[in-house]
Amino acid sequence: MSERILNHPVLGSLENTEEVSFTFNGQSFKGQKQESIAAALLANGVRTLRYHEENGTPRGIYCNIGHCFECRVKVDGKQGIRACLTPLQDGMVVESGNQLPTPVRDWSAEHA
Repeated sequence: MSERILNHPVLGSLENTEEVSFTFNGQSFKGQKQESIAAALLANGVRTLRYHEENGTPRGIYCNIGHCFECRVKVDGKQGIRACLTPLQDGMVVESGNQLPTPVRDWSAEHA
């Protein structure tokens, strides 16, 4: 079931856009060509895009304008791609940004 808005009050009808296929974590989905990967995933009910580097908590769309880096995924084998800024193309292979190594430590846990 799609959660896509097909008739937007400002943008108008979105029904005449080209549909493409892509996969996310091995599961097949449909999206609109050139919409962001994040929008396509949200329209398909996917909310978790990756997991926090330190504690493994789920991460999804936060700012949706490219500032926060919370939506980083792997696209066609390339890690760290921001889903909110990357246009969807037919046949894309998108994978969850698994728990990535980071040199940044959460000091709050040590001083609690």
